Amino acid sequence: MPRLSITRLVATCLLLSAGTALAQDAPVPGVGPTGPVKKMDGKYAFTEGPAADADGNVYFSDIPNKTIHKIDPAGKVSVFRENSNSANGLMVNAKGEVVACEMEGAVVALSADGKARRVVAGEHDGKRFNAPNDLVLDRAGGVYFTDPMFRAPMPLPQGKTCVYYADAAGKVTRLIDDLPNPNGVLLSPDEKTLYVLPSGQKQMMAYPVEAPGKLGKGRVFCELEQAKAGGSGGGDGGTVDSKGNVYVTSATGLQVFDPAGKRLGTIRFPEQPANATFGGKDLKTLYVTARTSAYTCPMEVAGHRYPAK
Repeated sequence: MPRLSITRLVATCLLLSAGTALAQDAPVPGVGPTGPVKKMDGKYAFTEGPAADADGNVYFSDIPNKTIHKIDPAGKVSVFRENSNSANGLMVNAKGEVVACEMEGAVVALSADGKARRVVAGEHDGKRFNAPNDLVLDRAGGVYFTDPMFRAPMPLPQGKTCVYYADAAGKVTRLIDDLPNPNGVLLSPDEKTLYVLPSGQKQMMAYPVEAPGKLGKGRVFCELEQAKAGGSGGGDGGTVDSKGNVYVTSATGLQVFDPAGKRLGTIRFPEQPANATFGGKDLKTLYVTARTSAYTCPMEVAGHRYPAK
């Protein structure tokens, strides 16, 4: 069979576990996916915030139902925590705690069994946060997090939508206050660049990290492919891989960019994705939360695991 035909066959025959064909871009060379997109579960109101731990477990939020779920290495899904205060973005720190953005106004750390809760960042300038959305941990033990207006009380408690940093001692600093609803937030593997994904514009931003919690002047990292000509839709969440490629969820799917901001391709899902992470023992399984469901697909490249003290 001619090489071009084989490539097209691979690209168009990535199947859902139920057997329905899903149209795909050609797999990104050196990235993937290398196999089918599979639906793990689909009974939720709105899934978000996937996060992997070192043991191969993956956690995700069901925001409206105020629940955090856990997927074990065998694929079994269980409830990790109820009454989650509308938890959204999640990450697992070096202690095994699940650090969560509670949209009801705080960033917290949950014990490995899901029972204990401690506040990492509860207020800035004497006021609660709007509705913390997504976060990323750094090597210094701090956390960068976004605070847009989604599900926030009005008027906004903080008066504007911002990005913050909480250091290991709990000191909170406002870093960015001029983006329309900053949503996803990521660090490059070397932690020299902070990526911010605003929902209110198609331009994704990058900021040089001069020191933990200290940023230089921002620049446009990339522009998202739009679902409709002339659109200006922004990003939601995302992840990075070990090569420094950046993955951004959008209305068209999971868009993949190289470290220079060049779009490499888009991974399509049956539902619009909200967030993504790499998981599994080898970090070569992509876990994607998309509206009512959670999906996986195998990847050629391994993901990056964020360290934290």
